[in-house]
Amino acid sequence: MKRTWIRHATIVNEGRKFQGSVVIENDLISEVLERNVSPSLPCEEIIEADGLLLLPGVIDDHVHFRDPGLTHKADMATETAAAAAGGVTSFMDMPNCNPQTTSLEALDAKFADAATKCIVNYSFYFGATNNNVDLLQKLDKTHVCGIKLFMGASTGNMLVDRMESLRKIFSNAGILIATHCEDQNIIRKNTDKYKEKYGEDPDITCHPLIRSEEACWESSSLAVKLAKETGARLHILHISTARELELFEDKPLTEKKITAEACVSHLMFCNEDYKTMGARIKCNPSIKTRSDRDALRHALNTNLIDVIGTDHAPHLLSEKTGGALKAVSGMPTLQFSLVSMLELVREGIFSTEQLVQKMCHAPAQLYQISKRGFIRPGYKADLVLVNPDKEWEVTTDCIESKCGWSPMEGKRFHSKVEKTFVNGALVYDNGTVNKNHRGEPLIFER
Repeated sequence: MKRTWIRHATIVNEGRKFQGSVVIENDLISEVLERNVSPSLPCEEIIEADGLLLLPGVIDDHVHFRDPGLTHKADMATETAAAAAGGVTSFMDMPNCNPQTTSLEALDAKFADAATKCIVNYSFYFGATNNNVDLLQKLDKTHVCGIKLFMGASTGNMLVDRMESLRKIFSNAGILIATHCEDQNIIRKNTDKYKEKYGEDPDITCHPLIRSEEACWESSSLAVKLAKETGARLHILHISTARELELFEDKPLTEKKITAEACVSHLMFCNEDYKTMGARIKCNPSIKTRSDRDALRHALNTNLIDVIGTDHAPHLLSEKTGGALKAVSGMPTLQFSLVSMLELVREGIFSTEQLVQKMCHAPAQLYQISKRGFIRPGYKADLVLVNPDKEWEVTTDCIESKCGWSPMEGKRFHSKVEKTFVNGALVYDNGTVNKNHRGEPLIFER
C-alpha cells in the first residue's frame, strides 16, 4: 500500500480555494487536509506543492480520437498522452470513426481497444442513426456515457435527418442524448449562395456565414422542443452563438434536464481570427463573431453554460488546406484546454472556482460519473498540479497529439501543468508522459 502526500498546495474544490494537502493511498484520495495538518499515517512519498494549484483532473465530455480507422490523424495512445500533458484525466469519445460506433459489436471493440492503449480514463458514445433505434435500449448504461446524435452533418457524416427517427431516438434513448445541432437545409442553401458568388471554394471567412447562426438556432431549438415533448435528457454540444443561450435556464445543474456545453475553440477565438489563422480554426459549428464569443464567456459565470469541453478533433495540416468548403473542419485543443481557460481566469472572465466547476465537477455530475471530478476522500485520485505563475510558449516540440500541430502554437500562456495523476499514478511530470500507464473505464451511477 503506497501513500503519497501532496502538501502545501492551494486546493481549488467545490467552490473553495484554500491551503492544504491531499493524501493518495493507492488509487484513491484518502485524506484532504487543511492548512498544516499532517496525515494520520506516514507517507512513503512527499510532493512539495508550495505555490501550486491542486485541482481535480479535468473531465472532457467531447473528443474525437479518430480510433479506429482514422489513425493517420490520431489514436487513443497519442491523444491520451496529450490529455495527460494537459491535466485531462478522463474523456468521452465520439462515434464518427471507422467503423462508426453504431453497433454493439463496434462499441465493445472500442472499449477492448481502449483498455490496451489509454493512459487516462475513458468512455464512448454510441452513435444514433436513422436505422439503429432498436439498439438504444440494449446499451450498458453503467459504461456508455451517452448517445451522440448528429442533427447536422459534420466529419464522418452521421446525420439523422428524418423526423420520425428523431422522435424515436428522443422517446427511446433512456440515457443522455448529446447533440450536434446545425440545420442542414439552411447550410445547403447558404453553400449554394456563396458558391454562386465566390466559386467552388469560398474564402475561409465565409465559413461562419455558411454554417450560420440561423442554422445553429433552428436545429438547437428543435432539439429542445423534442426533449421537452418526450422528457429526454438532452445535452447540446458546442454552443457557438449568443442567441442559443436563450434556450437554456440559469438554474442549478441538478434541477435541469436540458444542458449546454461550450468548447474552448468558441471561447478563445472569433471570426476576426480567420484572417491570421485561416482554416486552422475551422470547426463545426463555426467560430462566429466577437459578440457571440463574449456572450459565451459571460455565460461561464452563470448556469446557462454547464460544462466546458474541447471537441478535440485532430486532422493533418495537409487536410486543413483550402477555404470554407474544401478544408476539413476540426482542430486539436485537448492538451492546452486547461491552460487556455486559466488565461480567461487571468483576464478576469471567470474565477478558478468556476473553471473547476465547469471542467471537473459539472461533467461528473451531469454524466453521473462514479467517484470522480471532486477532491474528496474515497474518490479516485485524479488530480492535477498547476503552476499559476509560469509563463511559457507553445512550440511544436511539446505537442503530444499525433497530428503534430495546434492552433495554440506561438501563444504564450501564464500557467503550466506540472503533474497529472490518474487513479493515483503520476502519468505526467514536467514534460514527461508515462505512456505505460493504463486508465480505467468510467462508471456511471444511473
